[in-house]
Amino acid sequence: MTAGSLTLTILGSGTSTGVPVLGCRCTVCRSTVPENRRTRCSALLRWGGHGVLIDTATDFRQQALREGLERVDAVLFSHTHADHVHGIDDLRTFTLKGETIPVYGSAESMATIQRVFAYIFSDEMEPGFRPRLTLSAVDAPFTLFDRTVVPVPLRHGQVASFGYRVGGLAYLTDCSVVPEASLPLLDGVELLVIDALRFTPHTTHFNVAEAVAAARRIGARRTLLTHLSHEVDHHRHAAGLPEGVEFAYDGQTITLPLPD
Repeated sequence: MTAGSLTLTILGSGTSTGVPVLGCRCTVCRSTVPENRRTRCSALLRWGGHGVLIDTATDFRQQALREGLERVDAVLFSHTHADHVHGIDDLRTFTLKGETIPVYGSAESMATIQRVFAYIFSDEMEPGFRPRLTLSAVDAPFTLFDRTVVPVPLRHGQVASFGYRVGGLAYLTDCSVVPEASLPLLDGVELLVIDALRFTPHTTHFNVAEAVAAARRIGARRTLLTHLSHEVDHHRHAAGLPEGVEFAYDGQTITLPLPD
């Protein structure tokens, strides 16, 4: 990675249950194919020597160990459903030397995090026993480590969520609608990572066909489908995807150039 590049690592490509699903004996859950083993959905972006998380998934500790993660410089939250935030306490390890990690998301997400994880922000708790975080509500493009981060408003059923764009990358997890007003924010995207829960319909997530249609509408040259359930058999179903569309998998890493 150079200062002029952006590296995406898919930390987790699975839905809220993870895959294999507890108690399930389906073919995918019994599969030994590495791509069919999915931790909860999250990603790591790296640019300019900085590491930026998108969400702190329930499996964040496992993901960080797998990737040899040694620092976290910021976190972008898409929304506050449990599978996307419940790894937040494991940020503590990255702040033991007194560092503070800036956290960004919608005003609603920041308020929920402060309420649900009140111990993190309490003056009564010893600093070593909680992550040191600063919360910043955002609703428009902002600068982070000399690059513009664009929050992309989405609908996740009846819940509002954020995708994020940096350079030519857009990461849109947990969504069932990309509003018309958000489409201009996605103009010129080269790599799109988008929610595609399963093949059958769902009320709060795109299914595979809907995600492919959204990707075509956005016009990305390459699309990764993420937040996958155990309906998806990685290699068997990959053959049915259109050109330029593929299933994401845990540990997948892609590097893109960043504009000057």
